[in-house]
Amino acid sequence: MTTHQLPIAPGTAVQVLSRDTPAVLTVEPGDTVVVGSLDAWGHLERQAAPGAVTPYRFEDRRGHALTGPVEVAGAVPGDVLAVRFDALEPADWGWTAAGRRDDAFTRSLGLEGTGPAWLLWDLDRDARTGTNQYGHTVDLAPFLGVVGLPPAEAGEFSTTPPRAGGGGNIDCRELVAGSTLFLPVTVPGALLHLGDGHAAQGDGEVGGTAIECSMTSTVTLDLVRDAPLGSIHAVTPTSRITFGFSADLNVATAEALGAMLTWLQELYSLERKAALGLASAVVDLRVTQIANQTWGVHAVLGLDAVRSG
Repeated sequence: MTTHQLPIAPGTAVQVLSRDTPAVLTVEPGDTVVVGSLDAWGHLERQAAPGAVTPYRFEDRRGHALTGPVEVAGAVPGDVLAVRFDALEPADWGWTAAGRRDDAFTRSLGLEGTGPAWLLWDLDRDARTGTNQYGHTVDLAPFLGVVGLPPAEAGEFSTTPPRAGGGGNIDCRELVAGSTLFLPVTVPGALLHLGDGHAAQGDGEVGGTAIECSMTSTVTLDLVRDAPLGSIHAVTPTSRITFGFSADLNVATAEALGAMLTWLQELYSLERKAALGLASAVVDLRVTQIANQTWGVHAVLGLDAVRSG
């Protein structure tokens, strides 16, 4: 297998999802790619102060500053693309902006009439901590917010909402190094886009952004034709995870839980209502993110949560 380098450069950057965007790299199944990506907004320089404007990769900033697309030779709709995160290394600084929108949700939190709050973080990759301008220190758990394929339909699509077809802006904090994300292939070649590095994030991404940062990601890409699910799912060092995405929280929850029931049925040879009974004892439902026009919910089953006699 081959290891490829895909550095940060104008020619490898994209800010929309489209099946017509030419691939910047073609790899074989089983190859590894070391991918550089800017932060979500595409800052080209460190902010001198919290919220300070710096040059951006895209001055019009229509979407996330992503790297790609990467073509996987032989991938066709019906396949599942396995993206294994071998290593995720954040840059040495990051930022958070909270309360940028004036909407019913922020007003319900008592935030009406105020400007956004900015945090500027120094990231210590050796200590795996981040410290902001107020002296608050948090542990880092880096992951990529956007890992996705373009929709099958023609046209340019926003990178903001996650989609059941192809993934994208999933923003799941569980997808740390050692995890594998499985994405149903939507277009020939898969055309994988990566970026939106997060040095740390809570479930929900409640302020609208995480600790946003540039990232160097080492990923191994493979094709799977016998995946347990045809929908987006993941295996992390500790858990199996299924996902749901919808503007309706109930629908997103049902999608995530329904996929987990299917997985439980396969794992333990259960009929569906028995799988629901088992899930009620061992499956956690978590709100992935509330920040991206679409609710994200993920269902989590610990790898050692169920033991058979």
